Order: sequence, then structure tokens, then C-alpha cells
Amino acid sequence: MKTRLSVNVNKIATLRNSRGQNTPNLLKVVEDIEGFGSDGITIHPRPDERHIRYSDALELSKIIKSELNVEGNPIDNFMQLVLKIKPTQVTLVPDGINNITSNSGWDTIKHSEFLGKKIEELKSCGIRTSVFVNPDPKMIRGAFEIGADRIELYTYHYAHQYKIDKENAISQYYQSAKEANKLGIGINAGHDLNLNNIGYFKQKISNLLEVSIGHALITESLYSGFENVISRYKAILG
Repeated sequence: MKTRLSVNVNKIATLRNSRGQNTPNLLKVVEDIEGFGSDGITIHPRPDERHIRYSDALELSKIIKSELNVEGNPIDNFMQLVLKIKPTQVTLVPDGINNITSNSGWDTIKHSEFLGKKIEELKSCGIRTSVFVNPDPKMIRGAFEIGADRIELYTYHYAHQYKIDKENAISQYYQSAKEANKLGIGINAGHDLNLNNIGYFKQKISNLLEVSIGHALITESLYSGFENVISRYKAILG
């Protein structure tokens, strides 16, 4: 089964913002990434707009030819943005305002009412919904029960245990994927996946629909170039 590759371009926006100008040009980079074979583009606008800006999301929604996946905590401003641009997919992430990066999945049981309302609102506009979760079958079932189309497995722990004991690293993810497949909810994954560890993850997680990769792919591309790196990911995933 082919797994789709969505490239997270937050780091491109971070580099651009560091000089207060428009180099690199985010829109041109995204066009090139799609041209090199990416199946989608992921962005994660945060309230302080320290990398992707809300205005970027509006502009990108006009030019992206593949799938646009917008990640974020469904606060009012975020919801207004995604309901306006109507991306292919919205991934709900419980990131705090001051978080450097996402560091945990939702408790889909504790926050079921809140998430359920957001999911209903998104799906009523034809937007596919995904919920960012830790690898825990209970959280998978919780996401299913509130109507999510997919879950995105938070793969930080897999990535950081992979070099030590890859079989132990994949265990919780394998059990979570079994639960997702049993329920019929789609499986995405992301966070610290890279060219070294993604092959084993793909091999062990059946019906993996999509991975979202940003930091590692951008870093690897500094050495090997986007075109080469994207083609290597695509070969592993498909």
C-alpha cells in the first residue's frame, strides 16, 4: 500500500522570517516541492506566527495543486482560518501557545465534547479531520467515537527509541494501528520520522495512509537537495 508524503514547510517560513524579507520565497519552494513529487503540503500556523503566518495559509491555499493539510490547536482564530480556506485536511493538535513544537497528543476522552464540536463543524464544510494522538488504543477509540476521519500518531517516542530497540519502539504503535484498522479509522503519522527510521515504521504499520515530515526532510535536503530527498522518501513509502 502506498503511503502519501506530505511535506511540512514550517521551517522554510522560519528561515524566511529570520531576515524579515521574502527569501526563500515560500510559495516558490512549495511549488517546487510539489513538482519534485510531494503528495501534499502541511502547514502549522501558530498564534504568534513565528513561522507560517495566517496570510501564508491564505496564499498557499490558492496555489497548492496537491493536498493541503493544516495543523493546529482549534482556537477561534485557527477555526476561522481553516473554515475560510477549506483545506483538504485539518489535523487538530493540542499545542500550547509557548510550545517550541508539538509534544503530546490529545486525550480524546477527556476532551471529547470540545473536539467533537470542532470535528462536526469541520466535516460540515467537507474538510477531512485528523486528531493528533499518542500511541494508545484508548485514544484511538476516543477519536473514532467523536467522529474523526483519521488519527495522526505522534511518533516522537518511536523515533527516539528506534536506535536503541526498534522492536520495542514500534510495539505501541503496532497495537494502536491494529485498533485503528479494526475501527476503520484512517492512520496518519508524524514527528521526527526521517529517512533512517521511516522504512521500518512503514513496514510494521499496516494501512498507513500519510506521513507528515518537516524538520528532518528539510535538514536532509540541506545536504542532498529537495528533489533527491523527496524521491528517496517516495521510494520507501510507495
